[in-house]
Amino acid sequence: MEMSREDFEALVVDELDELPDEMVDGLDNVIFVVEDRPEDGCLDLLGVYEGFALTDRGQYGFGELPDRIVLFREPLLSICDDEATLRDEVHTTLVHEIAHFYGIDDAQLHELGWA
Repeated sequence: MEMSREDFEALVVDELDELPDEMVDGLDNVIFVVEDRPEDGCLDLLGVYEGFALTDRGQYGFGELPDRIVLFREPLLSICDDEATLRDEVHTTLVHEIAHFYGIDDAQLHELGWA
């Protein structure tokens, strides 16, 4: 599947807007970023959370650089045949990476059906 970066970013914003308020209201000092691919160029990684989980923050506060949730456009597009599937994958990836912000690890996400 092909989609321009601008259209992909708009789709990500739409999917963020669809997430439950309870999930996004607690996000503090987090930015969402779209990149074409991970640094190593692989197509296996759909997204990543870069930062300190809420459960590990301790004295985290004023002056800290924001945590980042990165969605990788090309890997997501490579596994989708149409926009509906892409929306589902972006939604799942957002939920997965936001869960890491809240301190939920991959094992727990797998148990919940989000990994």
